[in-house]
Amino acid sequence: MKGVLLAGGTGSRLHPLTRITNKHLLPIYDRPMISYAVEALVKAGITELMVVTGGTHAGEFLRLLSNGEDHGVDRLCYAYQERPGGIAEALGLAERFVGDDLVLVMLADNVFGASIRPVVEAFGRQGKGARIVLARVEEPEHLRHLGVPELGPDGSVVRIVEKPHDPPSPYCVTGLYCYDPSVFSVIATLEPSGRGELEITDVNNHYVAAGQMSYDVYEGFWGDAGESIDAYYAVNDHVRRYGANLG
Repeated sequence: MKGVLLAGGTGSRLHPLTRITNKHLLPIYDRPMISYAVEALVKAGITELMVVTGGTHAGEFLRLLSNGEDHGVDRLCYAYQERPGGIAEALGLAERFVGDDLVLVMLADNVFGASIRPVVEAFGRQGKGARIVLARVEEPEHLRHLGVPELGPDGSVVRIVEKPHDPPSPYCVTGLYCYDPSVFSVIATLEPSGRGELEITDVNNHYVAAGQMSYDVYEGFWGDAGESIDAYYAVNDHVRRYGANLG
């Protein structure tokens, strides 16, 4: 299985911090944010990685990570996204890198308190289709800003609704996704959304409709450090006190 870390975007929700750097290079406790994403994949047994980034600070990732050796990475590649075109478009840049392998995709501003190895192992056994990671969110007002799954009577995902006014479940889709190589054929069929981007929710709903979507409910701490200034500092506080990628 290969890993793709998505570290592009404008980071507008973290202005003014991101006026001078890419948000994934901002510090979380004592090291740059993206270091935790790299660590999460390496600890899960994924040591062939691609970092997809863009903008004027893209070169800083090479300065920070180099060839990945100091971070436990066996093979580290980079791709450049010329404009913010959505998560699915960014993933599409990794097609040749992934080849015929399974792929784990992670938004590099997501931080997990515990190891994601169980997710990787479960998808390795699954071997095809897609797998997502859900987290329980108690505040409906927070769910209205996220992707939310609707679950059927048997617990399967019926559909994923982006930023629902009336959330159909108390769970959100985190920024960790697993796919088989058919994901790149799916991306090729997508039309841009109203905001001009290729949406990962459309990719996920393709697998839902095909009956090929599985999921894990993550029980530990999960934070999206790029969601807002408050979320960024909340993730900082948690990592400073308790650490990340434990186990």
